[in-house]
Amino acid sequence: MTVTQTKPEQRGRGGGRFLAGRSLNEIGLIAAIVVLYVVLGSTAAGFLSLDNQLGMLRDAATVGIAAWGVTLVIIAGEIDISIGPAVAFASVLVAKGAAEWGLGIGLSVLVTLAAGAAWGALAGWLRARFEVPSFIATLGIWSALGGLGLYLTDALPVVLPESGLFDVLGGSVLGIPTPAIVMVVLFFVFAYVARYTGYGRSVYAVGGNAPAARMAGINLSRVRVLLFATTGLLSAITGVLLAARLGSGNGGAASGLEFDVIAAVVIGGTALAGGRGTLLGTLLGVAFITVISNGLVLLGVNSFLQNVVRGVIIVVAVLVNVVITKRARATRET
Repeated sequence: MTVTQTKPEQRGRGGGRFLAGRSLNEIGLIAAIVVLYVVLGSTAAGFLSLDNQLGMLRDAATVGIAAWGVTLVIIAGEIDISIGPAVAFASVLVAKGAAEWGLGIGLSVLVTLAAGAAWGALAGWLRARFEVPSFIATLGIWSALGGLGLYLTDALPVVLPESGLFDVLGGSVLGIPTPAIVMVVLFFVFAYVARYTGYGRSVYAVGGNAPAARMAGINLSRVRVLLFATTGLLSAITGVLLAARLGSGNGGAASGLEFDVIAAVVIGGTALAGGRGTLLGTLLGVAFITVISNGLVLLGVNSFLQNVVRGVIIVVAVLVNVVITKRARATRET
């Protein structure tokens, strides 16, 4: 049995139209980012400075690393809202392990990464084994990790010990922020996996038509567990990098990060219904979100109003996404 997949490689008249729609979304994002740079470069003092651009790369990495995994999750027709507390708890875990539990620097990092994969796999297992909606499964993880992070620290920062490894992770390599380097490397890894591997094709198939994918022999449970284990691991990586950057683990860090991540993925053109999306689109979505957030800060916009602006952007992006999805579906049916 052949599983119909909505993928970038589609050909023919319908596939060509789909490609055109996807390219239009990406071209529109590039144009929007260019316009933002022109406007903010002339209105926001210091926006184009080297220090600010490097700071934006660090901020983009905080959103982008997790966004690569969430892109595949949403393509598969699922959702993960646990990113913010997962990142915060990972920062606490690595700080506690290194500073108070006597695990040492290297082992603390490894334990944190393993724990991230484990709590992600737990959410995936709940989804796969008991058909718990991914929103509910990750909402439970969101609540549990958020509470644990604050409980273990009494809502106070846990200072990291002096370490050359943390200096590198929180610093720069050849002038480029280390988190940005990690983000770019992982981007190419995930872009390759999504486009050229059997696992990537399975993700698209599950999101496009899960029952048909199961009949075609795809193990839905394995795909779902791997998806959420991956987002857990990426959240842990982000948490370690954030702790190294701040010099401490904090249970209240990364508050609301999950919304920026989901917004970047959706703005990048990934369909919330599943089956459609690209890592390139998410990369542009991350850049768009980062530029807007940075610009609002430099323009002195009230922090509460910044949340309003981001909320409006998310709603508009979803509306545009729905329109594009409906047009793509109508095109495939003709």
